[in-house]
Amino acid sequence: MTEASLRPTRDAAGMPRALARIVGIARRSPTAAIGMAILTGFAGLAVFAPLVMPYDPIAAFPREILTAPNSEFWLGTDGNGMDVFSRVIYGARYAFGIAIPAVILSIVIGVPLGLWTGYVGGYVDEVTMRVFDALRVFPSIILALAVVAATGQSLVNVVLVIGVLDSPIFARVVRSEVLALRSSTFVESAIAAGNPTRRILFVHLLPNAIQGAMAQTAVRAAWAVRISATLAFLGVGIQAPTPEWGAMIRQGAEFMVTGQWWVALFPGIALILMVLGLNMLGDGLQDLLNPRRKA
Repeated sequence: MTEASLRPTRDAAGMPRALARIVGIARRSPTAAIGMAILTGFAGLAVFAPLVMPYDPIAAFPREILTAPNSEFWLGTDGNGMDVFSRVIYGARYAFGIAIPAVILSIVIGVPLGLWTGYVGGYVDEVTMRVFDALRVFPSIILALAVVAATGQSLVNVVLVIGVLDSPIFARVVRSEVLALRSSTFVESAIAAGNPTRRILFVHLLPNAIQGAMAQTAVRAAWAVRISATLAFLGVGIQAPTPEWGAMIRQGAEFMVTGQWWVALFPGIALILMVLGLNMLGDGLQDLLNPRRKA
């Protein structure tokens, strides 16, 4: 038995190390802790949706169309007689299913480009940044509307469009870090030692330039959730009867004027809470990864 295996797994107060670390992070950034709590709740609903939902989210009850919230249908039913509570819960799967792949795609595209352009500089850097500027200057929602309408209203296309449109954010963050690091002593030493460019980029520069990009992930995930819901609300993204929050809000908006407020209200609250949780987590991560931000 090694010495490491004999070390206690609890801190001086008798608290497990993992729990102590979570409590320490919560004390350093309550904002991140609240955001993580909100997202953990939604993640639990998404994972255990079949166990929590009282009905199939796309099962219609023709005799219960636009039924107000009651003991049987806790959040009422929509214009097709579908249970709003079950649909709101299942909608969390679509929120995570869009936000997570879209952010990963943005990182996969943006981070290598930011590393390369920041390190190489010169003409390559200027051309790439001007292309990114053109993408960011053009209103994202209008560009997303045009691309999704042209390529097809599917989950994959929505993810691809959001991921590509958001990649300049990560590229710019990484590029700014690389510009400050490329003249550092450790980079010059790596060059003098004969390291190839790819090793300098991904072994020496990337670990030192990635923190800013990681701090942006939650915020950009919130943007992805908001944009996907907007596309669905405008009738271009995911369509009903798919239990996606934006599509549910769009369907429920027409019933607001006749008094059936629950159809749009509850998916709207879920969307607000999800975006709030992601933004709070992102703000807390920036505090944790960049202590100077608190100054």
